[in-house]
Amino acid sequence: MHLVDEKLNLEIRFPTRAELREVWEVSYRDHLEWMDWNGPYFHDPVFNWVEFQAKCFPWFAKSRVAVIFIDGHVAGEVSWHYEDGELAQWPEFGICIFDSAYWSKGYGSTAAKLWVDYLFASQNFRRLGFTTWSGNQRMMLLGERLGFQKEAQIRQVRFWQGQYYDSVKYGILKKEWQKRP
Repeated sequence: MHLVDEKLNLEIRFPTRAELREVWEVSYRDHLEWMDWNGPYFHDPVFNWVEFQAKCFPWFAKSRVAVIFIDGHVAGEVSWHYEDGELAQWPEFGICIFDSAYWSKGYGSTAAKLWVDYLFASQNFRRLGFTTWSGNQRMMLLGERLGFQKEAQIRQVRFWQGQYYDSVKYGILKKEWQKRP
């Protein structure tokens, strides 16, 4: 799998084993602000290199996580999983741009579009969705820009920095995705 947008010099692909060190450096050593937007209420750990190898290498091995490269450098990742586990009927995707220097410049939207195209083409998905929280306005706008519909808003279930936020679910059917301009 190798997805490319030449205009933005953006590519999405599975990293080589040698590139995983850079993935860790960019995501857990050099840039941590992304964690304030990526479900911060879960209080996910900041992995050191040893922990990253033990916990994260299996994610890449399953080919459900790919790396976003911009100008040849690690910039983020895309992923997918089944929300309903072994039933395998409810796929959701994720996207994260680690370095805030790339935020609000179209990289996330472009990467998400490439990834959703790839997932619908390579998997037997009828529907694809994602979940975010009402504090992450950029992710909500990304979904709307790409034609996803807000399917659920569970009110005041995410607590972060002394405030309650909503959990928000978006989805799109494959036939709707294919009809997009």
